[in-house]
Amino acid sequence: MDDDRDFELFLHSWNTKNPTDRLFIISCFIAALVGILTIAYTAFQWRRNINLSWMKAIARSKKNPKARHKVPVAPHTWSLESASRAKNLNCCVCFKSMSPSQTLGPIVASDSFIHRCCICGAVAHLSCSSSAHKDCKCVSMIGYEHVMHQWAVRWTDVADQPDETTFCSYCEEPCGGTFLSGSPIWSCLWCQRLVHVDCHSAMSNETGDVCDLGQFKRLILSPLYVKELNRNLPGGFFSSITHGANEIASSVRASIRSQSKKYKHGNEPSVESGNSESIGETSTESTGDSHQIVNANGHHEVEEKNSVGSNKEVRHLDSEVDNKMDRKPSLRRNSSINQKDESHLLGVKQKYELIGLPPDARPLLVFLNKKSGAQRGDSLRLRLNILLNPLQVFELSASQGPEMGLYLFRKVPHFRVLVCGGDGTVGWVLNTIDKQNFDSPPPVAILPAGTGNDLARVLSWGGGLGPVERPGGLSTFLHHIENAAVTILDRWKVTISNPQGKQQLQPPKFMNNYLGIGCDAKVALDIHNLREENPEKFYNQFMNKVLYAREGAKSIMDRTFADFPWQIRVEVDGVEIEVPEALNIEGGIEVWEREDAEGVLVANIGSYMGGVDLWQNEDETYDNFDPQSMHDKILEVVSISGTWHLGKLQVGLSRARRLAQGQSIKIQLFAMFPVQVDGEPWFQQPCTISITHHGQAFMLKRAAEEPLGHAAAIITDVLENAETNNVINASQKRALIHEMALRLS
Repeated sequence: MDDDRDFELFLHSWNTKNPTDRLFIISCFIAALVGILTIAYTAFQWRRNINLSWMKAIARSKKNPKARHKVPVAPHTWSLESASRAKNLNCCVCFKSMSPSQTLGPIVASDSFIHRCCICGAVAHLSCSSSAHKDCKCVSMIGYEHVMHQWAVRWTDVADQPDETTFCSYCEEPCGGTFLSGSPIWSCLWCQRLVHVDCHSAMSNETGDVCDLGQFKRLILSPLYVKELNRNLPGGFFSSITHGANEIASSVRASIRSQSKKYKHGNEPSVESGNSESIGETSTESTGDSHQIVNANGHHEVEEKNSVGSNKEVRHLDSEVDNKMDRKPSLRRNSSINQKDESHLLGVKQKYELIGLPPDARPLLVFLNKKSGAQRGDSLRLRLNILLNPLQVFELSASQGPEMGLYLFRKVPHFRVLVCGGDGTVGWVLNTIDKQNFDSPPPVAILPAGTGNDLARVLSWGGGLGPVERPGGLSTFLHHIENAAVTILDRWKVTISNPQGKQQLQPPKFMNNYLGIGCDAKVALDIHNLREENPEKFYNQFMNKVLYAREGAKSIMDRTFADFPWQIRVEVDGVEIEVPEALNIEGGIEVWEREDAEGVLVANIGSYMGGVDLWQNEDETYDNFDPQSMHDKILEVVSISGTWHLGKLQVGLSRARRLAQGQSIKIQLFAMFPVQVDGEPWFQQPCTISITHHGQAFMLKRAAEEPLGHAAAIITDVLENAETNNVINASQKRALIHEMALRLS
C-alpha cells in the first residue's frame, strides 16, 4: 500500500512540474545514456587497438636478427577461400579484419575471397599475402641438433588443444589477454604451447628454445629427419630422369588402356570397385582433384605446373573433377609393370626423404579423402597440419594415391597409418599396403568420415565425425590412437569368372566388410548413380543417410527380384545352400514372410548399413552357428527379403536369416543382378563369383577399457624395440603381435 501511495505522489508531482523542467530532466537522462554508450564503445575500440598493438609488437619481434639464425624460415602455402569463412580473423600482414566491408555497391573479387595458409591457418588479404613474413611451419630442420620452437601468432581458432595449453608454459599464468594489462602471446607451431612475449627471453635463456614436440611427440614426424630433395636442376641428368619417368608413365597408361579393352566386352561392371586389384581405384566416395603444391613448408605436389617456390603463388581448390578420372587415377597399378619401375617413378615425384630416424620413432602416416561422405576434408587437413608435420598428411585424389605416402615412409621401421574416409577409402589403402610387401605391415586406424563407416564401428572408432568436431576432439582421437590395441582383420579375394568358372572376366576385387547381391546392391547402385549426377546433394553424413532412406523407400514396392531364389546358386565349402524365405519377427513370434528372398549377403564383420548386426551375435540360442568374428577366416551368409525388410533391419524390427558359415563361397548368377562389395556397386552379367581368403591385415582398435589399451600399446612397443635390437626378427614379431591381437580380442 505504501509503494502504491508513493508512486501516486510521484506521478502527481511530475504532472504538476513545469514542462521546461520535465524536458530538462529527460534531456539529462538521454545525455547520460549516450555518454555511457560512448564510453563503452571507446573502451571496445581501445581494447581492439591494444590487441592490434600486441600483434604488431609480435610482428616486429619476429624481425629480431638474434632469433633469425636460430629458427628456420618457411613461406606460407596460400589457398583461395571465401571471405565468409574468415570472420573474426585478422590479416597476418596488415592486421585488419578479414570480414568483408559492408558497402552499398557490388562486392569486388578482392573482397569476396582471401588467402588462407593450409599449413598454419594464417589468413591474408589477396593484396597482402605476397608481403607476408616467412614464419610458417618448417617441415625440414635437417642439420639442427634439436627441434626449435617456431613461435608465431595463433591466427586461427584452434579447438584441438587441452585446457592446460591456455596457460603460459613459463610463468603458468593465463594467456587469455586482459583488458588493461597483459603481454602479447606466442604459440609454438609444433608443440602448441603458449608463452607470453615478455616471458620468452627468460625461457629461451633457460631452455635454449628447444621444442620437445609436445604431447604427440611419438606421432609427429620430427623435422630433424626430413631432407628436402633438389629436383629443380635444369637439364642434364635430371632431364634424362624426367624423360624416363614420362616413358614409364606412358607405358602405365598404355597398359591401362589395353587392360580396359580386354575386360570391356559384356561383363565389365558399370562402376569400378574401389577394392579391385588396381590399387589406385577410388571408391564411390569419389576423391577430389584439389591441386596440391609443394614449397618449403612441405605441402605435397601433384601437378608440376602448380608447384611454387615462394608465398606469392596460389593453390586454387577445385572440387569439380572428371567423373572418369574420379575412378581411374593415374597411379593405377598393373601386373605388367614391375615394382622397380613403379618405385623409380615415385622416387622422381618425391620432394622429401626421411633419413636417420631413431629406432623409437613411431610417426603417424595420414591419408585423407576429402570427398568422403562427411565432406570435411579441408577443415580436417588444416587441423591435422597444425597438430602434426604436414608431410605426414596426404590427400588422396584422382592424381595421387596412397603409394606416395607409403613410399616416403618406406625406410621408417615402425609407423602407424590413419585413414580419414569411409570404408571404400580404407579398402584402397589396405590394398596398397598389401602391394608394398612390408615385412611388418603398419597397423591401420580409421577416422570415420564416410557414410556407413561399418569397419570403423566394429573397431570402436565410432560412426561419424561428431566426437572429433567437438573442442579438443581431434587431440583426444590422436591420444586413443597412441593407446589403441592391435587386432586382425580377415581380407577376402573376390574373383569373377564366366558361368563355367573357368575364364576370369575382370580383375579380382578385395573384400573387407561384406558382399551383397540383389535388393541391397540395387539401393547402393541407385545411390551411386545419384551421387554421380548430383554430387552437391551429398554434403554431409546426415543428408547421405536421408538420401539412402529415400532411395530405399522408392524400392519398397519394387518386385524386380521376385525370382531371385531361382536365378542364383550358393555353395559354401563345396555344399549347396538353399536360398529360402526370409524370417520376420512379429510380437516376439517367428513368422515366415510370404515373399521369397530378394538378396543374399556375405559378411565378414558385424556391422552392415551403418551399424546393423546381420548375424545377431548377442542371440546365442538362435540356430547352431558359431559367433561371428572378423579374424576367424570364416564368412557368414544371410538372406533378406526385400527393401522393406532392409528398413525393418535398420530399426530392429526384423533380422536376416542365417544360412551358412564357411571358408570358401561360390555364387553362380543365372541372370543380370546388381552386386556390391563394401558399398561399391555395379551391374553384373551372369557369372560365377568365388570368395576365398586372401590374407589378414593389422588394424588398430580403440580400447574400451583404458588399462587394456595401455597394455596393448606397451606390448606392441616392447616387441618393436626387440626387433630393432635384433632380439627377434620381423616374422617373429609379426607372429607375436598376431597372437596378442587374437588373445586381446
